[in-house]
Amino acid sequence: MKTKFSAKGHENIVSSHSTTFEFTKEKDVTKQGHCIVGVESNFDFQKLKKLNGKLKITIQADKIKEIIVAEKNPDFNDEKEIVIRTSSFSSPRTFAINADKSSDDFSKELKQKLKNLNTIISVEIEDA
Repeated sequence: MKTKFSAKGHENIVSSHSTTFEFTKEKDVTKQGHCIVGVESNFDFQKLKKLNGKLKITIQADKIKEIIVAEKNPDFNDEKEIVIRTSSFSSPRTFAINADKSSDDFSKELKQKLKNLNTIISVEIEDA
C-alpha cells in the first residue's frame, strides 16, 4: 500500500524539534511549532488509516529528499495533522512512532526549502 500527498513551505517553519515532525492542513503556523515541516497538507485521512506496520516516509522538496522509517500507530485518528515521533508516545494525532529521524535531523538544505512559501513538498508513504 502506498499514498502520496503534498504540502507547502512556510516562512515560520523552524524544523528543529528533537523527537517529532508534523504536517498540518493549517495555512499559517508560528515559530513555536518547532516540529511542523509542512502546511496546507492535502493528505487523505482514509488512505493513511489503511496503512499498517513498518512505513517508509519519503519527503521531497525539489531534488532534496529525506527518507524516514517508522511504525504506524494503530490509534491514529486526526484529520488535520499527522505527527511522526521518534519515541513510542501515542496520541490520536500520532500517525507513526519509533521513527529514525525527527525534524531536527533533516538536512540544512531541506530545512531551507521548507521555509520558502513557494516550496511544494511531496510526501510518499508506503509499506516498508
